[in-house]
Amino acid sequence: MFIDNTPIFIQLSERLADDIIEDKIKEEDRIPSVRELAGHYEVNINTAMKAIERLASNKIIYNKRGMGYYVSPGAKQAVMEIRKKDFFDNFLPFLSKTMKQLSLTIEDIKDRI
Repeated sequence: MFIDNTPIFIQLSERLADDIIEDKIKEEDRIPSVRELAGHYEVNINTAMKAIERLASNKIIYNKRGMGYYVSPGAKQAVMEIRKKDFFDNFLPFLSKTMKQLSLTIEDIKDRI
């Protein structure tokens, strides 16, 4: 369910972000409560809260006082922009370095995609 080398709250927030990108949760939809998330994923309530706080701090979700958390307008685009930046800043340099080390070309990669 969860991988070892990434904090669970980050993995949980990424799963919710995946649901937003895949339109499983749409703008202005209510997301599961902290207790619902904790129960569904069998994690501590504090872990679920940290996942919610991470999304809220990035303006992906917002709190409607007394009603819960909802997906922000423009959240899908915001998640995509955050992930594109991460791709170009972190994944692409790693991929490029690995390709050079293994003498792989773009054509080699295209054949596998």
